[in-house]
Amino acid sequence: MARIIIADDHPLFRGALCQAVQKVWPQADIVEAETVAEATIAATAGPADLLLLDLHMKDSDGLTALLDLRHEFPALPVVVVSASEEGRVVRACQSLGASGFIPKSVNLDVMREALTQIRDGDIWFDTNVTESEDDTALFDKLASLTPAQRRILNLISQGMLNKQIAYQMEISEATVKAHITAIFRKLDVISRTQAVLVAKQLDVDMPEVKSV
Repeated sequence: MARIIIADDHPLFRGALCQAVQKVWPQADIVEAETVAEATIAATAGPADLLLLDLHMKDSDGLTALLDLRHEFPALPVVVVSASEEGRVVRACQSLGASGFIPKSVNLDVMREALTQIRDGDIWFDTNVTESEDDTALFDKLASLTPAQRRILNLISQGMLNKQIAYQMEISEATVKAHITAIFRKLDVISRTQAVLVAKQLDVDMPEVKSV
Protein backbone atom coordinates (compact mmCIF):
# COMPACT_ATOMS: atom_id res chain seq x y z
CA MET A 1 0.00 0.00 0.00
CA ALA A 2 1.34 3.39 -1.00
CA ARG A 3 1.84 6.00 1.72
CA ILE A 4 1.39 9.58 0.53
CA ILE A 5 2.02 12.72 2.62
CA ILE A 6 0.08 15.86 1.67
CA ALA A 7 1.50 19.05 3.21
CA ASP A 8 -0.76 22.06 2.65
CA ASP A 9 -2.38 24.40 5.17
CA HIS A 10 -5.61 24.89 3.17
CA PRO A 11 -8.13 22.15 4.10
CA LEU A 12 -10.16 22.55 0.90
CA PHE A 13 -7.11 22.17 -1.33
CA ARG A 14 -5.84 19.24 0.76
CA GLY A 15 -9.22 17.63 0.10
CA ALA A 16 -8.81 18.16 -3.66
CA LEU A 17 -5.32 16.66 -3.53
CA CYS A 18 -6.67 13.68 -1.60
CA GLN A 19 -9.22 13.08 -4.37
CA ALA A 20 -6.51 13.22 -7.03
CA VAL A 21 -4.23 10.90 -5.06
CA GLN A 22 -7.03 8.37 -4.50
CA LYS A 23 -7.63 8.20 -8.25
CA VAL A 24 -3.97 7.32 -8.87
CA TRP A 25 -3.36 5.24 -5.70
CA PRO A 26 -6.83 3.82 -4.84
CA GLN A 27 -5.63 2.06 -1.68
CA ALA A 28 -3.22 4.76 -0.52
CA ASP A 29 -2.61 5.57 3.12
CA ILE A 30 -2.86 9.38 2.98
CA VAL A 31 -1.26 11.42 5.76
CA GLU A 32 -2.30 15.08 5.91
CA ALA A 33 -0.02 17.79 7.33
CA GLU A 34 -0.69 21.50 7.85
CA THR A 35 2.95 22.48 8.39
CA VAL A 36 6.43 21.46 7.30
CA ALA A 37 7.06 20.30 10.87
CA GLU A 38 4.09 17.91 10.68
CA ALA A 39 5.25 16.68 7.26
CA THR A 40 8.73 16.02 8.68
CA ILE A 41 7.23 14.04 11.57
CA ALA A 42 5.15 12.02 9.11
CA ALA A 43 8.19 11.29 6.92
CA THR A 44 10.20 10.27 9.99
CA ALA A 45 7.42 7.99 11.24
CA GLY A 46 7.78 5.55 8.36
CA PRO A 47 8.61 5.10 4.68
CA ALA A 48 6.54 7.20 2.27
CA ASP A 49 6.16 6.93 -1.49
CA LEU A 50 5.54 10.62 -2.15
CA LEU A 51 5.34 14.00 -0.43
CA LEU A 52 3.16 16.72 -1.96
CA LEU A 53 4.46 20.06 -0.68
CA ASP A 54 2.99 23.56 -0.74
CA LEU A 55 5.61 26.32 -0.57
CA HIS A 56 3.54 28.63 1.63
CA MET A 57 2.54 27.30 5.05
CA LYS A 58 2.62 28.59 8.61
CA ASP A 59 6.24 27.57 9.12
CA SER A 60 7.48 27.88 5.54
CA ASP A 61 7.46 30.61 2.94
CA GLY A 62 9.80 29.66 0.14
CA LEU A 63 12.18 27.00 -1.11
CA THR A 64 14.02 26.33 2.15
CA ALA A 65 11.50 23.63 3.12
CA LEU A 66 12.14 21.78 -0.14
CA LEU A 67 15.90 21.98 0.45
CA ASP A 68 15.60 20.70 4.02
CA LEU A 69 13.25 17.84 3.13
CA ARG A 70 15.40 16.73 0.19
CA HIS A 71 18.47 16.78 2.45
CA GLU A 72 16.81 14.89 5.32
CA PHE A 73 14.88 12.39 3.17
CA PRO A 74 16.88 12.00 -0.07
CA ALA A 75 15.01 8.85 -1.13
CA LEU A 76 11.57 10.46 -0.74
CA PRO A 77 10.17 11.98 -3.96
CA VAL A 78 8.89 15.51 -3.28
CA VAL A 79 6.43 17.19 -5.63
CA VAL A 80 5.73 20.89 -5.16
CA VAL A 81 2.09 21.90 -5.55
CA SER A 82 1.91 25.67 -5.45
CA ALA A 83 0.08 28.77 -6.62
CA SER A 84 3.45 30.48 -7.11
CA GLU A 85 3.73 29.41 -10.73
CA GLU A 86 6.30 31.78 -12.24
CA GLY A 87 9.07 30.19 -14.26
CA ARG A 88 11.83 31.12 -11.78
CA VAL A 89 10.09 29.15 -9.02
CA VAL A 90 9.45 26.12 -11.22
CA ARG A 91 13.08 26.09 -12.41
CA ALA A 92 14.28 26.42 -8.82
CA CYS A 93 12.21 23.43 -7.70
CA GLN A 94 13.60 21.38 -10.57
CA SER A 95 17.17 22.39 -9.76
CA LEU A 96 16.70 21.60 -6.06
CA GLY A 97 15.64 18.03 -6.75
CA ALA A 98 11.83 18.09 -6.77
CA SER A 99 10.24 15.27 -8.75
CA GLY A 100 7.63 17.62 -10.14
CA PHE A 101 5.87 20.97 -9.93
CA ILE A 102 2.08 20.99 -10.21
CA PRO A 103 0.47 24.45 -10.42
CA LYS A 104 -2.58 24.83 -8.20
CA SER A 105 -4.38 26.36 -11.16
CA VAL A 106 -4.53 23.09 -13.14
CA ASN A 107 -7.73 21.06 -13.25
CA LEU A 108 -8.18 17.67 -11.59
CA ASP A 109 -7.54 15.75 -14.83
CA VAL A 110 -4.13 17.39 -15.33
CA MET A 111 -3.28 16.83 -11.67
CA ARG A 112 -4.12 13.12 -12.01
CA GLU A 113 -2.05 12.92 -15.21
CA ALA A 114 0.92 14.49 -13.42
CA LEU A 115 0.61 12.18 -10.40
CA THR A 116 0.30 9.12 -12.65
CA GLN A 117 3.50 10.07 -14.45
CA ILE A 118 5.29 10.54 -11.12
CA ARG A 119 3.89 7.25 -9.76
CA ASP A 120 5.39 5.51 -12.78
CA GLY A 121 8.84 6.83 -11.91
CA ASP A 122 8.99 9.87 -14.17
CA ILE A 123 9.09 13.59 -13.32
CA TRP A 124 6.47 16.20 -14.23
CA PHE A 125 7.16 19.84 -14.99
CA ASP A 126 5.49 22.34 -17.28
CA THR A 127 7.03 21.76 -20.70
CA ASN A 128 6.84 25.50 -21.41
CA VAL A 129 9.34 26.28 -18.64
CA THR A 130 12.98 25.86 -19.64
CA GLU A 131 15.81 25.51 -17.15
CA SER A 132 18.53 28.16 -17.19
CA GLU A 133 22.17 27.15 -16.69
CA ASP A 134 22.64 30.17 -14.41
CA ASP A 135 19.67 29.09 -12.27
CA THR A 136 20.98 25.54 -12.07
CA ALA A 137 24.45 26.66 -10.94
CA LEU A 138 23.02 29.01 -8.32
CA PHE A 139 20.67 26.45 -6.78
CA ASP A 140 23.35 23.76 -6.89
CA LYS A 141 25.43 26.05 -4.67
CA LEU A 142 22.55 26.60 -2.26
CA ALA A 143 21.78 22.87 -2.19
CA SER A 144 25.40 22.17 -1.18
CA LEU A 145 24.90 23.98 2.16
CA THR A 146 24.28 21.85 5.23
CA PRO A 147 21.12 22.49 7.32
CA ALA A 148 23.27 24.28 9.94
CA GLN A 149 24.84 26.47 7.26
CA ARG A 150 21.43 27.30 5.80
CA ARG A 151 20.18 28.27 9.25
CA ILE A 152 23.20 30.53 9.78
CA LEU A 153 22.66 32.08 6.36
CA ASN A 154 19.04 32.76 7.32
CA LEU A 155 20.14 34.41 10.58
CA ILE A 156 22.69 36.51 8.67
CA SER A 157 19.83 37.57 6.39
CA GLN A 158 17.97 38.74 9.49
CA GLY A 159 20.91 41.01 10.31
CA MET A 160 22.30 39.02 13.25
CA LEU A 161 25.93 39.35 14.32
CA ASN A 162 28.15 36.31 14.93
CA LYS A 163 27.70 36.62 18.69
CA GLN A 164 23.91 36.65 18.32
CA ILE A 165 23.98 33.68 15.94
CA ALA A 166 26.16 31.73 18.39
CA TYR A 167 23.69 32.43 21.20
CA GLN A 168 20.69 31.54 19.04
CA MET A 169 22.20 28.24 17.89
CA GLU A 170 23.96 27.43 21.18
CA ILE A 171 27.36 27.08 19.54
CA SER A 172 30.63 28.98 19.88
CA GLU A 173 31.51 32.09 17.88
CA ALA A 174 34.47 30.19 16.45
CA THR A 175 32.07 27.56 15.07
CA VAL A 176 29.88 30.29 13.58
CA LYS A 177 32.91 31.85 11.89
CA ALA A 178 33.96 28.46 10.50
CA HIS A 179 30.46 27.92 9.09
CA ILE A 180 30.41 31.39 7.54
CA THR A 181 33.78 30.75 5.88
CA ALA A 182 32.37 27.53 4.42
CA ILE A 183 29.20 29.34 3.29
CA PHE A 184 31.23 32.01 1.48
CA ARG A 185 33.32 29.33 -0.22
CA LYS A 186 30.33 27.26 -1.34
CA LEU A 187 28.37 30.27 -2.60
CA ASP A 188 31.47 31.82 -4.20
CA VAL A 189 30.96 35.16 -2.40
CA ILE A 190 33.26 37.37 -0.33
CA SER A 191 30.87 39.26 1.94
CA ARG A 192 27.77 38.84 4.09
CA THR A 193 25.87 41.18 1.76
CA GLN A 194 26.63 39.01 -1.26
CA ALA A 195 25.64 35.88 0.69
CA VAL A 196 22.30 37.47 1.66
CA LEU A 197 21.59 38.37 -1.99
CA VAL A 198 22.14 34.74 -2.98
CA ALA A 199 19.94 33.53 -0.11
CA LYS A 200 17.13 35.78 -1.34
CA GLN A 201 16.80 33.48 -4.34
CA LEU A 202 15.12 30.97 -2.01
CA ASP A 203 12.33 33.45 -1.22
CA VAL A 204 9.05 32.92 -3.02
CA ASP A 205 6.44 35.67 -2.97
CA MET A 206 2.88 34.77 -2.16
CA PRO A 207 0.78 34.94 -5.33
CA GLU A 208 -1.57 37.91 -5.54
CA VAL A 209 -5.24 37.20 -4.94
CA LYS A 210 -7.12 38.42 -7.98
CA SER A 211 -10.38 40.23 -7.30
CA VAL A 212 -13.43 38.91 -9.09
